[in-house]
Amino acid sequence: MADSLPLEMLTYILSFLPLSDQKEASLVNRAWYYAAQNALRETNVRYNIPVSSASLSAIKNLGLRGISCISLTNLDGSPASHQVLQSVAYHLGPHLESLCLGGGSPTEASFLALILGCPVLRTLDLSGCNSLFTSGTLLAQPETAQCVRKALSGLRDLNLAGLRDLTDLSFNHLSSCFPSLERLSLAYCHITFELGPTWGSISPQETSPSQLSFHNLLQFVKERAGRLRALDLSGTGLPPEALQALGQVTGLQLEELSLHSCRDLSSEAVATLCRQQPGLTSLDLSGCSELTDRALLAVSRGLQHLRHLSLRKLQRLTDAGCTALGSLHELQSLDMAECCLVSGRELAQVLGSVHRAPPALTSLRLAYCSSLKDASVLTMIPALGPSLKVLDLSSCVALTNQTMKAICTYLIHLSVLRLAWCKELQDWGLLGLKDPSEEPMLSPQLHQEVENQAPDPQEPNSEPQGPSLLMLQGLQELDLTACSKLTDASLAKNQGTWKGPRL
Repeated sequence: MADSLPLEMLTYILSFLPLSDQKEASLVNRAWYYAAQNALRETNVRYNIPVSSASLSAIKNLGLRGISCISLTNLDGSPASHQVLQSVAYHLGPHLESLCLGGGSPTEASFLALILGCPVLRTLDLSGCNSLFTSGTLLAQPETAQCVRKALSGLRDLNLAGLRDLTDLSFNHLSSCFPSLERLSLAYCHITFELGPTWGSISPQETSPSQLSFHNLLQFVKERAGRLRALDLSGTGLPPEALQALGQVTGLQLEELSLHSCRDLSSEAVATLCRQQPGLTSLDLSGCSELTDRALLAVSRGLQHLRHLSLRKLQRLTDAGCTALGSLHELQSLDMAECCLVSGRELAQVLGSVHRAPPALTSLRLAYCSSLKDASVLTMIPALGPSLKVLDLSSCVALTNQTMKAICTYLIHLSVLRLAWCKELQDWGLLGLKDPSEEPMLSPQLHQEVENQAPDPQEPNSEPQGPSLLMLQGLQELDLTACSKLTDASLAKNQGTWKGPRL
């Protein structure tokens, strides 16, 4: 009997089930409940906890289950927030590995009390927590900084995105407490760039108490080059010269770099980066509006181990640049949403080429690619294969039921499918029925007779005649927003035998 299995073994078994099945298993009995909760914890489920007195009992229960990943919302400087932070430190702190305070306004005292109670913390998200940096005195006291450094010596990931009051001094005070830092985000922070040959020659006395400078950041990168693996400078206005100075730091071997919306970057700067940091496995160049096909060519030549590439909103990217993607044999995730000049022809040829093994893509996003047509998608889909889990074709308004049929035929392992605003989709395509428009031309009278005899998608006896949405048994999320030619019939059909995705 499964009930007689040790909790650890039952937890291990349930960990192989999808999240929905784990939740159902937790209802069997008490032993299965605890095993399912342990399995959920092992999959790094993040628990969002609203900061209020009503959450205190829930925090205590989460502590009993050993939850290790939480996010606190509605955090401010009120007594209720202080009480919640104390409860988190006491009940969750000893085993908390990931803590998100994003957008909150904790006081310095309550924040310090919290993190000192979290000795195994690995990930800390302070994005938007401007209240901690307004005074500029956070961790300025050596005694306090020493205690934090001792408690959080194992912190690996620090998110400081969107902090308008972050300065050189406050950044140095904070970062000095985390000697093991591997991942840093300064996205959308106001960084000053003063061009000149003195970059990197800054001395500690020249740090600014009023602004965050690239000089200071570069010095930090030089000191941590041997350990730093991921950097996010999205939305900072990073100029090409600064990117070059960053990429050539001795000993720096970045694996992940995000430069989203750094609009001043040029294709030449990206080419230089690819030569300097050939070990990159994840690169985000979305919204870098000056980039052209040359940037994608440089990426394909220089980053042979790239797994995740985001090129969203590159309005100057064309089909010609897509031919270079064939060189990225380890690519798993590709985002080319809002690349309006990409029709998909070259991408389809790259993926369908018989002369090279196609990338084993798990995620492909082509939303808002208004030039995308059925012809290129129909060539592309068979080549994607069973590895693809996420497909986003939202707002590709020219796509029809033919694309839907191809998806249901070849991509039966999808877990996320987004087709919002694909206004040509009809019930016939989703249900695998024959489209009446495909019938041969008949006389008006005979056409009316045939139409009267045509199967109604809402009738139970309208059985699929081809691939239908029912083929996608692993689908967890389906977006058909604003598909105006669809009716309830296409989703209600056979709902009793299909669990269905989250819509």
